[in-house]
Amino acid sequence: MTNRRLPDGNNVPPTAHPTKLRIELPEPSDRFDQDSEFCLVEIDGTWQKIRFHDYDRIFAIPGLYEQLFHDILDCRSPDVVGKLLKEEIQRDNVDASSLRVLDLGAGNGLVAEQLRTVGAGYLFGVDIIPEARHAALRDRPEVYDEYLVADLTALSGQDTASLSQSRCNTLSCVAALGYSDIPPSAFRAAFNFISDGGWIAFTIKDRFLSDEDTSGFAKLIERCQEAGVLQVRSSERYRHRLNVGGEPLHYVALVGTKQADIPADLVH
Repeated sequence: MTNRRLPDGNNVPPTAHPTKLRIELPEPSDRFDQDSEFCLVEIDGTWQKIRFHDYDRIFAIPGLYEQLFHDILDCRSPDVVGKLLKEEIQRDNVDASSLRVLDLGAGNGLVAEQLRTVGAGYLFGVDIIPEARHAALRDRPEVYDEYLVADLTALSGQDTASLSQSRCNTLSCVAALGYSDIPPSAFRAAFNFISDGGWIAFTIKDRFLSDEDTSGFAKLIERCQEAGVLQVRSSERYRHRLNVGGEPLHYVALVGTKQADIPADLVH
C-alpha cells in the first residue's frame, strides 16, 4: 500500500492493521442518554475516559472507531444506507459509477468505503474536524478523491468554489445529524451543493423525526417534502447500534431525490 499525497502536501502513512485495544463500557445498570455515552480505553498503560461524541479524540486513536462502534456496539448504519441507495439507483437503472458523492460528516471514511462497494465513482468528504481527515487518509487512503475540513455554515470563497466544482449529484450523511454535530443549517448547505435531480441518502435518530424532536430536523424534512424540495423514495427504521447497556438505538434511513435547493426560510 502506498501513501497518498494530499493536495496540501501532507503525507499520511496508512494504518493497515491497528493494534487491538482494551475497551471497557460502563455497567449495564448505568443509564446514559446517547449524547453522554462514554467508554474507557487503555492507552500506553493508562485508562482514559472518552465520550462517544468526542470524535477528535476517537479518530486520533487508530482502530478505536471501528472496534468500539462496529465490533462491540454492532453499528449497522453504513450497510443499511448503502443497501437502500443501491436499491433505488438500480430501480432507476442508474449506473453507480455516475454517482459523485458529497459525504457529509465523513469521519474516517467508513461510510465512503461502503459507497465504493456500491460502485460510486467519485467521493468528496467533508468534516468539521481535522482529526477526521487525518484518520481517513491514515486508515483508508484510497477512498476519497477530495477531503475538505470546513464548517459548511461559514465557508471560505475557495472552499465554496471547490464544492461547486466537484459537481456532486449525491449527498450521503450517516449517523451525524442532530446532537449539535451537524445542525439543519449545515445540512441545508450541503444539500444545496447537490445538483437538481440528484440523490439524497441519510440516516437520523428516529426521535429527531418525531413530535419529540428538539434538533429541528423533523420540521425541516417535513417542510422540504411539502415544498417539493425533497422527494423521499424509500425509508427504513432500523437498529443503528446498541447503547452501552446493550439496548437497541433506532434510526431511520431515507433515500430520495433533490428537486430544488432548500430555501433559507425552511430552516428555523
